[in-house]
Amino acid sequence: MAKGDDIENRLIDFAVRIIKVCNKLPSTTVGKHISRQLVRSGTSPAPNYAEARGAESQKDFVHKLKIVLKELNESRVWLKTIVRSELMNSKLLEPLSEECDELCKIIGASIQTSIRNSGK
Repeated sequence: MAKGDDIENRLIDFAVRIIKVCNKLPSTTVGKHISRQLVRSGTSPAPNYAEARGAESQKDFVHKLKIVLKELNESRVWLKTIVRSELMNSKLLEPLSEECDELCKIIGASIQTSIRNSGK
């Protein structure tokens, strides 16, 4: 397994779980709106992480990782919004929200490490 494969796989699994949640949201105006937003933000971290792994420079790598973190943060807010608006049972979303938090910490730490290692 190559360096970073484990995180990429976790991000893909996260995207799949997001898709399943979005498919279970109600078909109301609000449910459809949140579903579209969450499916966009929740499925983009994995391909953006793959892009970061193929970055052309350290600066490009950090930039792409920041996009991953931005999308994860947005997903976290949408998950909280779903819970607070009672569109879905909070117990069902708790493990996914926890995984989102963990991924944010991992990507955030990777950004800091990369910046520190580049001497900036």
